[in-house]
Amino acid sequence: MFRYARPAFRSLTRQLSTKQTTGLFGIPAHPDPLPALQQTYKQTLNMLGSSVPANSVYRQSVEASIAHKLGVIENAKGDVAAVENQLDEGQIEQVLMAAEEELNLVGKMIEWKPWEPLAEKPPVGQWEYFKE
Repeated sequence: MFRYARPAFRSLTRQLSTKQTTGLFGIPAHPDPLPALQQTYKQTLNMLGSSVPANSVYRQSVEASIAHKLGVIENAKGDVAAVENQLDEGQIEQVLMAAEEELNLVGKMIEWKPWEPLAEKPPVGQWEYFKE
């Protein structure tokens, strides 16, 4: 009797352990989000390392943020709930969407080159209100 019940039990436990929905309109559940998130973060780091100067504040802040997040993912050892709790950025699908948007932003920052000096000097007193 148990011989026939075992495959059904395995199938049921697999279905219960896999997230079926995020409960958020328009955001489907990702079948395996942690490897996808790691890959996106690594692509972002590669893109930063190859095109953005090391002394750029943007590069330094994004690298530090991603290094922290990759550490959280590695320490969680595959536990999605632990990653969600430690990052505190919503559900893992939302974190993945934000990571993809950051990757897109890196491409735009490379195009815009905000680390280069301004083409024209700003008018005198333009930044005075920040000194208060």
